[in-house]
This record gives sequence, structure tokens and C-alpha cells, in this order.
Amino acid sequence: MGFTLQGCNQDGGQSASSPKSEGETGAGQSAVEDDQSQKDVVKIAVGSKDHTTLVKALSAADLVNVLANAGPFTVFAPTNAAFDQLPAGTLDNLLKKENVADLKDILEYHVFVGVLKPEMLTDGRVINQVNLGDAKIKRNGEAIMINDANVSSPIPASNGIVYIIDKVLLPPKN
Repeated sequence: MGFTLQGCNQDGGQSASSPKSEGETGAGQSAVEDDQSQKDVVKIAVGSKDHTTLVKALSAADLVNVLANAGPFTVFAPTNAAFDQLPAGTLDNLLKKENVADLKDILEYHVFVGVLKPEMLTDGRVINQVNLGDAKIKRNGEAIMINDANVSSPIPASNGIVYIIDKVLLPPKN
């Protein structure tokens, strides 16, 4: 069973798009330029030199515009170094068009719908991610882990919160 991320507008209804005029690319919410408001979760990743691999994967999985929507989202964002820890060839294989479903499953396992503030990440808490897989929080004082990845301090976003993690989270196999 699959799950599709979908944004809602402020009154809870689904966002609607206006008809495209001739020459309009239809790039979606991620193409909106705004240098004054707080960045959304995608723009935080795009603006980080340590998350170029994540941005490339989000683009390949067609999740950029989804995560630029209203949310709210809690994103556990693996660094480039985290992707480098995957077995050789894994990322290249996932980025192939025929493997987009597997890539989406992995990326959606890094997203929780809602905002999880640090105080909500309590030891033993199980959170159900967008791909419907459960991830477990471990906490020892101020140190927080999700599964076996270390969690950084939160970065607030206009549509949620981003935590930097040092490993790619792999969904549990059913």
C-alpha cells in the first residue's frame, strides 16, 4: 500500500493550482522565490552544501514540490556523508527511474507529518513515518537518535522542522 504526501491549505482543504498560462513551466511551490520569509524544509536542504545528495534524491523521486507545501513536516535530513555510508552503488541504483518507488519509500521514511519538537523526541517513542514504517527514538540526556542515526539540533522551517542526521534511515522490511 502506498502513501502520497499532499499539502493542505490553511483551512484544511487541498491546495488547488491555477491554470497555467502559455510559457509557464509549472515548477510548483518549490519555484516560488521569497528571500524574506522563513525557508521551508526543501529550501533549507537546497541551501546546505551538506545536503546536495538529499536534494538530488528528492528531485529524482519527485518529492521537492510536495515537501515545499504547507506541511507541517518533521524531516530527518541525512547529510552527503550519510549517503556515502551506503554500500557502493546503492545510491546510483536508487536514482534510476525504474527504482523510483524504492527511493520514494526510503525518502518518505525520513518524514513525519507534524512538527516534532526536541522535547517530544522522548526515549522509546515510536513515530510512524510517511511511508507507514515505524522509527524509534532513543534519548540519553540531550543526545537524540532515530533508529541508529544521531539527530542534530532542530532547524525551524516555515512548514515544519528539520533535523540533520548522520545516517540514511532504511525502512524496516515487512
